[in-house]
Amino acid sequence: MSEVDDFLSTTMPRLIEAERALHNGNVEPRLGMWSHSEPVTLFGAWFSDTGWEDVSHTFNVLASRFSDCTAYGVDLIAAGASGDMAYTVAYEHTSASIQGVPRTYTLRVTQIYRRENSEWKVVHRHGDELAAGQEPLTATPAT
Repeated sequence: MSEVDDFLSTTMPRLIEAERALHNGNVEPRLGMWSHSEPVTLFGAWFSDTGWEDVSHTFNVLASRFSDCTAYGVDLIAAGASGDMAYTVAYEHTSASIQGVPRTYTLRVTQIYRRENSEWKVVHRHGDELAAGQEPLTATPAT
C-alpha cells in the first residue's frame, strides 16, 4: 500500500464520520480529528480563526447551528502524503438544517494534516461554497 493510500484509508472514514456528526450538532468527533498543537488555522466558508482555542470555539458555534443532516458525501479530487504531512482536496456535499432551515450545498475544501502520535490530525482547513452554476472538477486519474 502506498503512503497516500495508507493515509486515505485511515483518515477518510474518520473524517466523514466527524463531518456527519458536526452536521447533526455533535462537535466532539471533529474536535478529535483536529490537532490541538499549534499552529492550527481555519479559513472556513463562514468563519475563519487561528489557534486551537479560537478554532475549537468556532467549531462549537458551527455545531450549535447544524441539525438534521440527511446527506453528507465527499468527492476526493486529489490527495498526497509524505512523511508526517498530508493533504486532501475535495468537494463536500451536504444536506442539513442550518438554524432550523433545510439547505443543500457544496463546499470546495482543502485540508492539511500532520501525523501526531501515529494519527493524522487536521491542522488547516480552507473551504468555500461552490457558486451557483459553477461545475465541480472531476478527480484526476492516478498516473
